[in-house]
Amino acid sequence: MPYEWSAHTDADTGLSREALQLWPHRSMTNRGFATFIGVTFVLLCLPLIAVLGSPVLWALLPFLIGTLALTWVMIRMNDKALAMSEELVIWDDRIALTRHEARGTRRTWEAHPHWVRVALHEETGPVPNYVTLRGGEREVEIGAFLSADEREALFHDLAQRLGAGFSPPAQRP
Repeated sequence: MPYEWSAHTDADTGLSREALQLWPHRSMTNRGFATFIGVTFVLLCLPLIAVLGSPVLWALLPFLIGTLALTWVMIRMNDKALAMSEELVIWDDRIALTRHEARGTRRTWEAHPHWVRVALHEETGPVPNYVTLRGGEREVEIGAFLSADEREALFHDLAQRLGAGFSPPAQRP
């Protein structure tokens, strides 16, 4: 699961809190990236063996190098887009959700845990099993980058930790 719960107790005040860290899947490691680029380079160079020593080599080479460079850039852009995370911290008197965007911006939402409601929108959200937290007048999404099964598991985890403050999933007709 691309999320993890942890519990902490402040030694000075004795207050406890639970923290949830969420992050999107990152299926390609740096080593996997290097391997992919290397294999792609070799496969792109194989057709050049037939044209070694001819002017056709110089006509094809810029296109092959451009293809490799574009592949490199697009994969690295995707890596930067996945550099986001969410953190949900639950204290006795407060709950805070902070979303760290890929571009470095942060969005924060806070509410009192007693009034927070967790909802699972199985088919009415922008994605299947859309999970939201409602506190006061504002409703925020959590874990939208997770898979549908992971969002459903997250809903059950949140409902259990927040006690009765959850909305059961809507029943299908």
